[in-house]
Amino acid sequence: MTTLICDCNQTMPLDPKSLGAALNESLTLHSSLCRREAGSFLAAVKSGEDVVVACTQEKRLFTELADTASASAPIRFVNIRETGGWSKDAAKAMPKLAALLAAAHLPDPEPVATVTYKSAGRVLIIGELGAAERAADMLGDALDVTLFTQGSGDLGAAQERRYPVLGGKIQSLTGWLGAFELTWLRNNPIDLDLCTRCNACLAACPEDAIGLDYQVDMSACQSHRACVKVCNVGAIDFNRAPETATDKFDLVLDLRATPAFTQHALPQGYLRWDGQDLKPLNTLRSLVGEFEKPKFFVYKQKLCAHSRNEKTGCTACIDVCSASAITSDSKGQQIKVNPNLCVGCGTCSTVCPTGAMTFAYPRASDQGVKFKTLLSTYARNGGKDAALLLHSQEAGSRLLGDLGRAAQLERGAKDGTHGVPARVLPVALWHTSSLGLEVWLTAVAYGASQVWVLMTDEEAPQYAEALRTQMAVAQTILNGMGYQGEHFKVLQARDARDLAELDRALRAAPAQVVSRAASFAVQADKRATLELALDHLMAHAPVQAEVIALPAIGSPLGALSLNKDACTLCLSCINACPASALQDNAEAPQLKFIEKNCVQCGLCVKTCPEKALTLVPQLNLSPLRKEAVVINEMKPYSCVRCSKPFGTMKAIEVMLGKLAGHSMFQGAALERLKMCSDCRVIDLHSAQNESKITDL
Repeated sequence: MTTLICDCNQTMPLDPKSLGAALNESLTLHSSLCRREAGSFLAAVKSGEDVVVACTQEKRLFTELADTASASAPIRFVNIRETGGWSKDAAKAMPKLAALLAAAHLPDPEPVATVTYKSAGRVLIIGELGAAERAADMLGDALDVTLFTQGSGDLGAAQERRYPVLGGKIQSLTGWLGAFELTWLRNNPIDLDLCTRCNACLAACPEDAIGLDYQVDMSACQSHRACVKVCNVGAIDFNRAPETATDKFDLVLDLRATPAFTQHALPQGYLRWDGQDLKPLNTLRSLVGEFEKPKFFVYKQKLCAHSRNEKTGCTACIDVCSASAITSDSKGQQIKVNPNLCVGCGTCSTVCPTGAMTFAYPRASDQGVKFKTLLSTYARNGGKDAALLLHSQEAGSRLLGDLGRAAQLERGAKDGTHGVPARVLPVALWHTSSLGLEVWLTAVAYGASQVWVLMTDEEAPQYAEALRTQMAVAQTILNGMGYQGEHFKVLQARDARDLAELDRALRAAPAQVVSRAASFAVQADKRATLELALDHLMAHAPVQAEVIALPAIGSPLGALSLNKDACTLCLSCINACPASALQDNAEAPQLKFIEKNCVQCGLCVKTCPEKALTLVPQLNLSPLRKEAVVINEMKPYSCVRCSKPFGTMKAIEVMLGKLAGHSMFQGAALERLKMCSDCRVIDLHSAQNESKITDL
């Protein structure tokens, strides 16, 4: 793989020797790679090897040059200018730039299954008829338009029947790109298909109850029926029974003040229009054809802690989803994800305590390799106290670009913008909330001083709250182990207005790092990664604590408190536990608990008939957390007839106490409750005073 670096007309102090040593490659420093030294780029792409270009400013130009030269070599672009070369401490940024270049050499993530959308361009426009027709005029040459009138609005003198018009009361609108379904109630006395727009009914109506959208306002109508008398085509019938109708559309443009969808992440193919901005209309025009996106998630129902035995436990993914793509299926003891609505934010995998939901593209293991590459390369080349800055590929990258350019423009100013510091390693993610505490803690185990997440207005509000909740747990763990400082933080920045605040936030003091960087790899299993990170952090912890109390909200780790006086050892909690944290003993009446496995979903607490269990969010640092510890045991109850143990003493005594006053359990019947199942049948059939079916 060939790496091309450029100091952008000598505006960056690049050291090709140190960068080349980090990459094990001989580098040539260019100053005008996109102009007079473009021949070096063409020579590299014609060699057939993969090429890394340390410039994103002229990405389009380089791509066009490669196409013109018919070069097929894969090209990767990495920004080292705004992210480090243009900052006040750019001279100290070589370890960071080496890390960014090394990460750019990593292979692309493996492809995953895709979700396909097919759109023939049939668009439904909902709104006042005047505004809807104006939108239709701008779309009609490219799309098949249908209007659903919501009043005439500013219709003017338009009378020509140019588009199909639907009317009535909308009952539901569901779906996504290529598969929207509209259900409405046809309750208008005027049949819009028969109506010729002659306006005779409007002139005849004494109450002006009919508008230019040819809908009758029944609250204003006084039943004179003058409109019926003047309609010669029979389009008006007040005796027509309302009927439900449905139709399918590929696209929807909503002009109403109260839209059909209110979630933060709208379905693909559904757009709103304010009557001014043309961007939604241009977007609609482009949504004709066949489209694909990655299937961003993998769901393992066996690990899911959502429900057991009609009891609901964890709802974290449902609560946080901004696309309304996740719903509960309690009967199936699972959740369901609609891949067509999923926008790939990955927050569901972040808040999932068990790892039942995982982010598929890129996988956590791919991100783990990138983090390890960044941090190890940075440390090998003399970097200290690295801070990972996770940001989105769109708005986050733009903000960092603005920050770098501001630093370059204000380089001579005493109190000017500093830019991205030399110890801050930016990492672009598909979505900022797609990684959670197991990966953050892994980054700290790899040697990171801090993990910051830069969020903008493009993320849903609940995402920031979910990340702060996870960070509170992760920070409590590190502080409990004696690691000093603030290791995790969400940085909020809307746009260029917040650059000064962001610039200050990036210069925060470093937190304490682990004494020895870990070498383990991020696993496909979320809990396995979390355990590896915890083990490494515990092994090198400055303080050897026994138990760390964790926040009550959001903790995926913890123990159980058992009220032994209330527990009858019925073991219903074992069947409810999705993580095998609760176990029994086939040889004796015992209840065992493995704290490492507990995800604090609460299913055992909700299932326990005696309400004997309570969740205790904590991290037990002793080896016992990985072992099956007996938390309750009882003396077995032996059958009064054959002496075979068949229950616990307490359970049988409680049952006898509850049924002693019941008319069906008196005398011999009560005594049978003290027998095992076999002896109970034998006693029932051998008793002389019992009625038998053969006697009837």
